[in-house]
Amino acid sequence: MRPLLVAGVFTVWGCLAQDPAPSGPPAAAQTLTIPAGTRIEIGLTSPVRTKFAQPGESVYAETTFPVAVDGRMAIPPGTYVKGTIDILFRAGLRSDHAEFRMSFAEIVFAGGYTVALPAAIATVNVLVSPRGDVLLDNGTQFEMVLEQPLALDASAIAAAVRVSRPPKPRDWKSASLCRPIPATPGTSDTYIPGTPGTPSTTIPGGPGMPSTTIPGTPGTPGTVIPGTSESPAVPCPGPPAVISAPAAHKESFVLVHPVREAGQTLPPGSYEVAWEGLGPVAQVRILKRGKPVVNVQATVAALGKDAPANNSGWRTNPDRSLSLELLQFKDRNFALRFDP
Repeated sequence: MRPLLVAGVFTVWGCLAQDPAPSGPPAAAQTLTIPAGTRIEIGLTSPVRTKFAQPGESVYAETTFPVAVDGRMAIPPGTYVKGTIDILFRAGLRSDHAEFRMSFAEIVFAGGYTVALPAAIATVNVLVSPRGDVLLDNGTQFEMVLEQPLALDASAIAAAVRVSRPPKPRDWKSASLCRPIPATPGTSDTYIPGTPGTPSTTIPGGPGMPSTTIPGTPGTPGTVIPGTSESPAVPCPGPPAVISAPAAHKESFVLVHPVREAGQTLPPGSYEVAWEGLGPVAQVRILKRGKPVVNVQATVAALGKDAPANNSGWRTNPDRSLSLELLQFKDRNFALRFDP
């Protein structure tokens, strides 16, 4: 009976092995797509300092508000993003504002799911204090905007949502090295009394001799040593204020050839371009002696450190006329690129 039982057992396993599992293509992973133009609220986790900020510097942040697509969580708060400073305008003698454009290239979800960002831009306009040593402190919040759709693995996002934790404001400690200067109460005047002096002394003379007078000493007046005045306390500046309105920009350029823009011919001469914000897309006004002559659309393009300065590029049209292709300005690490 025992051999039969063992054979029966092997027969059962043999039947199972001969019954293959259904075959077919693996199920496609579900995708969550965040549309272009979506604004994502983020907060800095690394400061950008006044003296050392440079184009190309890395920027680290985390999302502070969830992003949902079709009723499903797509980016939970507490998700990390990494980028770089593309364009930097420092505050100067004529302006107390600094302006940044940052490009974010990578987003890292809780659990390690990492996605390359096709194009995400943030432009920040900051009111700078003379005593501040940071332009953007830890916890500074602003929006980055997706320039292209972002496709995400829905299952990886679901796993990230379960372990994500929103950032806590108390964890964002200020990176400022500024220390407040306390007030001083001041001191009162100090009076040093003078001396009263001594009277003259007369010694009577003998018979037939005159008296002798010993003169006294004059007194000295009192002396007043002035005290010190009180000084008010000098507090450290508060966190840099992020201003939502884009900053206005104006640059000069010279045309050495006539160009045709938006159906108008601009003769050679000196011009200005004016626009708001750092784009990447901007509505540009071309001015002649301060008066607008044409409106065109351009792209604000960041340039590398070794790019030549103050250059202009031209495009030849089918009718052999020229149009603007590129305007680059002295001491600026960006250019205006004009699309056909």
